[in-house]
Amino acid sequence: MSGTAFLFPGQGSQYPGMGKELADNFAVVRHTFEEADDALGMAISRICFQGPESDLQLTENTQPALLATSIAFFRLLASETGLVADFLAGHSLGEYSALVAAGALDFADALRTVRSRGQFMQEAVPVGTGAMAAVLGVDADVVAQVCDEAAQGEVVVPANFNCPGQIVISGQATAVQRAVDIAKARGIRKVLLLPVSVPSHCALMESAGRRLAEALETITVASLKVPVVSNVEAKPYTEAERVKDLLVAQISSPVLWETSVRETASRGVTRCLEIGPAKVLSGLVKKIDKELIVRNFDDLAGFKAVSEEIA
Repeated sequence: MSGTAFLFPGQGSQYPGMGKELADNFAVVRHTFEEADDALGMAISRICFQGPESDLQLTENTQPALLATSIAFFRLLASETGLVADFLAGHSLGEYSALVAAGALDFADALRTVRSRGQFMQEAVPVGTGAMAAVLGVDADVVAQVCDEAAQGEVVVPANFNCPGQIVISGQATAVQRAVDIAKARGIRKVLLLPVSVPSHCALMESAGRRLAEALETITVASLKVPVVSNVEAKPYTEAERVKDLLVAQISSPVLWETSVRETASRGVTRCLEIGPAKVLSGLVKKIDKELIVRNFDDLAGFKAVSEEIA
């Protein structure tokens, strides 16, 4: 038995120019970006295609920009190859792309929701008071110990379990800095503060979660045509009534990416296709399970290569 998983990237994969070449060559991509502009009442396509990077990096722009790009690529793949996934998964923001691809969320609703999500996250913590850092080359239990020691009454926790030896921590900037210092003092050489304005996937995002819950009340969720592996549980589900609760929980819970990928492999997935800009997730998957076939595309040459392989 062999199956396919479509994987959708989250923040950190964006870059100015993403989607432009494919939009220039395929009407379905171009029309998807036009649909996104109409839904948002702004030229998110221009920010994707031209930048400037400073605009693209604003969380309230980054999130709908990535969603629009991923869904444009997803529609292109579906229309040109007919390939259907057995499972869908997305990293953080990418979970919204997965839910649109599953038919659970309307594209326009999802775009407006993630734009609000970005605003809620930015407003939950004043700029400069939150931070995230990547801890490389050590086990999860070591990272958890470092966070416990560094907390001292503040928030600092493992936030993204990305792959073996890559865990991102999140919390108050002072506590994250203490964790960085403790890690280095213990001989953990690779600890990097990340250039982010929001400490995602920790308790500091709970107020953003409450506002997100209110925003989600205004939209309808349809049944999932393909199971989506949630970040919170790292297990596939298909029940429409679970979508909103899992999305609210996700904003302040750790992203269980490594477990999610292993879960799909245990259910017969042998091929993962990253659908969106760059190839961050492809790199993580290769570190999680070397047996999995991993492909990605974000330009014309890449799409032709993937299409030929599928054919």
